[in-house]
Amino acid sequence: MRQPVYFVSHGGGPWPWMPEQQSLYAHLTPALQGIPPSLPQAPAAILMISAHWITRGAIQVASHPHPGMVYDYYGFPAHTYGIRYPAPGSPALAARVEAILSAHGIPIEQNPQRGYDHGAFVPAYVMYPQAQVPMVQLSIEASFDPAFHHALGTALQPLRDENVLIIGSGLSYHNLRRFGPPGQIPSAQFDAWLQDALIGRTPKERRDALALWESAPGARLAHPVEDHLVPLFIADAAAGDDEAVCFHHEANAFGGLTVSSFRYG
Repeated sequence: MRQPVYFVSHGGGPWPWMPEQQSLYAHLTPALQGIPPSLPQAPAAILMISAHWITRGAIQVASHPHPGMVYDYYGFPAHTYGIRYPAPGSPALAARVEAILSAHGIPIEQNPQRGYDHGAFVPAYVMYPQAQVPMVQLSIEASFDPAFHHALGTALQPLRDENVLIIGSGLSYHNLRRFGPPGQIPSAQFDAWLQDALIGRTPKERRDALALWESAPGARLAHPVEDHLVPLFIADAAAGDDEAVCFHHEANAFGGLTVSSFRYG
């Protein structure tokens, strides 16, 4: 039974552990919580592609059976640097990912030290607070090249039929200097373009549009650096022929931003 593919806008920092921030995530929280019951069956594992793990020259896949934590955020309350998300890793899935990508000529190596960064453990915790589903992280490549990451996502397609849930974790808008009201216009412009580029489009139309994302309205204001968009390239390709739907959308996030998340299949 084939699992869907997701691209999620994961929010800012370790927000699920900060009661004072819960009102900011009144839309995202139920959207993420709604993923597990919507799946055709409980996944054997999650393959999480986080915007916060960037490698150069080769993709890396985390292979530790019990990954630690990577607190890749700054200026948050002290208690958020003691968070533990104890989902097991899956060396078997890491080896499978390495074999698949190697067979497609994509440079790949296992990383037995890498822990879960917040692009991975935040959405995973909201979805599976009991941490019962094994999770493996996959990096993105520092060139951020759409064609390379499309090829990577295409290679990963067979995992969906092996009961692996593929999630690209980033943000549809990511400009920390224009959060809140200053980002209202560019986030709305770019989100409108994303909706048009993905919803109701053929796989080729989606791929062609994402390859030229920099020409979209508000593109470089929405993504001065496109690390948080790259997981979408991978998710879109892993989706194959499946259609895209927007399962999470809000027009006043963080005081004025438009953000979205997408499901395929």
